[in-house]
Amino acid sequence: MTTDKAFKRVVRARMARTGERYAAARRALLEGATDGHHAEPTADATSPSGYRMRGGLHPETATLANVLANQGVVSGLTGEPLTEAAILGIGGGLGAGYILWEFKRHGAPVLTLGFRNQWQYPSIPGWTGKTLDRLGIEPDLHETGGAKGAREALDARLDAGLPVIASIDPQSVGTWGLPDALAGHFGLVVVVFGRDADGSYVVDDRGRDPFRVSPGVMAAARGRIGSFKHRIVGLRTTPGPIPAARLREAMRAGLEDQVDHLRSPSDSFSLPAWRKWGGLMTDARNAKAWPQIFGDGHGLFGSLMALHEIVDDRVGPWGGHLRELYAASLDDAAIALENPALGDAARAWRGVADRWEELADAAVPPDLEGAADAVEAVETLHDAVMAGESGRSRVGVAAATAWAIRDRYADAFPLHPDRIAAILEDLGDRLGAIYRAEVDALDMTARAIGR
Repeated sequence: MTTDKAFKRVVRARMARTGERYAAARRALLEGATDGHHAEPTADATSPSGYRMRGGLHPETATLANVLANQGVVSGLTGEPLTEAAILGIGGGLGAGYILWEFKRHGAPVLTLGFRNQWQYPSIPGWTGKTLDRLGIEPDLHETGGAKGAREALDARLDAGLPVIASIDPQSVGTWGLPDALAGHFGLVVVVFGRDADGSYVVDDRGRDPFRVSPGVMAAARGRIGSFKHRIVGLRTTPGPIPAARLREAMRAGLEDQVDHLRSPSDSFSLPAWRKWGGLMTDARNAKAWPQIFGDGHGLFGSLMALHEIVDDRVGPWGGHLRELYAASLDDAAIALENPALGDAARAWRGVADRWEELADAAVPPDLEGAADAVEAVETLHDAVMAGESGRSRVGVAAATAWAIRDRYADAFPLHPDRIAAILEDLGDRLGAIYRAEVDALDMTARAIGR
């Protein structure tokens, strides 16, 4: 499988040769790819325990898809394991959310973006619970305040041969190279599916190979964040197909949920969030606008890097904007529900995905010394994480490079004020265009299901 970093280099080489913009070059290469690089990456490695590493894009959707596949659950429509795209669609598809947190203890604003339905409520009874209910699958949820009970619960399930979805602090577990300042700041779900002879846990974080995590580190990572302290979720399943009728009904419910959710007027958790964010990139009066918050340059480079990492679907831990993955779910639903209009909606969402990729690529100005090196470093970092345990040394080097450049520009952004204003105006214009394109794509989705 072509590495993410190598693929980006091929895209940029095509851009230089053809004059295409990033998204157009990327699309042309994806459509003509023969090496397995596509919207839903997969891996074929099988662990000694028999658990198969299947890859994945987005933490919540990939963990569900991978556990179901490894427990022998398949689609009654295709006879194959449920795809990550199918899980996304059944769970209600896409979301939209923008928050720029300003906490003094972090030293700089922290950008948070949401791209999945109910992104702010990921577990049970939130998005995970809703998705499993539509599939007819009962979750086995365990939470405890004590580390001893948490470890015993995890070990008991692994000893029974059952993989579990565990909520962890990625900084504590160390696999993404996050600095100490971000300890307890973000949550991440992974699959824990076994233990080595020395007691180390074997972890699937959507890569080609697993990570090994010592018991002490795993306990720290599971206990660090209070909102999901020591949480694990297993799936009570029976090997075999989910009935076709149930899947079709789940797809319909997901489509209806998607339309209703994104039609909400909320400018924090639905499509108006993009319009609000776009306006805040240039507003000269709003105290929450970027020209006001970043007027002295403090924290601006870090937020632009965060934008690139969160949005790009091949950088960072979060899976990116998800619009390409959702388009794949609509293609599947078009066939399963015999509704060709959903295929038209899928094409519209792919156009939206291109706009998001262009936004990510435009976020970090190449004329700032070291900025291109920082982008290269986070791309290398992602590829190293996807390599699993063998990539740990590369994770350390790439993360050190990326964070050193962030630290260099933490307190100042040494470009001319006119250049900074132009960067923010360009990003604001792109966000406005994304908002309008998503409204149009949602309208096409709604018309396809008569909503």
